[in-house]
Amino acid sequence: MTTAARKPHPAAAKRRPKRFPLRVIKGGFAPADRITQSILRDRGYHVGDIVFAEIRKPRRPRFHRLAHVFGGMVAENIEGFENLDNHRVLKRLQWESGIGCDEMRVQLDGGAQALVRAPQSLGFESMDDGEFREVFLGLCRHVSHRYWPALTAEQIADMAEAMVDE
Repeated sequence: MTTAARKPHPAAAKRRPKRFPLRVIKGGFAPADRITQSILRDRGYHVGDIVFAEIRKPRRPRFHRLAHVFGGMVAENIEGFENLDNHRVLKRLQWESGIGCDEMRVQLDGGAQALVRAPQSLGFESMDDGEFREVFLGLCRHVSHRYWPALTAEQIADMAEAMVDE
């Protein structure tokens, strides 16, 4: 590959800076744990500093577990996925389908172009409930269409949700 000829993709706007877990206290927010305190100290934040913040409540733990259960279900039941861990299954499905991916075109030697997909993080802190639900249902549609045509996306989602422990 030579130079990248970037074509803005709607998902590119979703790239976010590092987030830090904060706990709501009376009249404000405080680092949620000692690790966060240390990271903020290392970055030079001091009492009284003014900072800009995006306040979001993280995804419900059930939805976090849902992604891993779904990946395991695919690994156990679809040929070609059996040697992948749950995380690699999800990344492969994202890459195949383009769902939850950043995309850009790159210029190859000789002038040809190629579309490159980079799966976004489905991590607990990276997506809120609505974004995750959209990606999850999109992956279920992809699995239904490509691997399990006898099942609807809703049936696949229901199977995964039934396997999540409370």
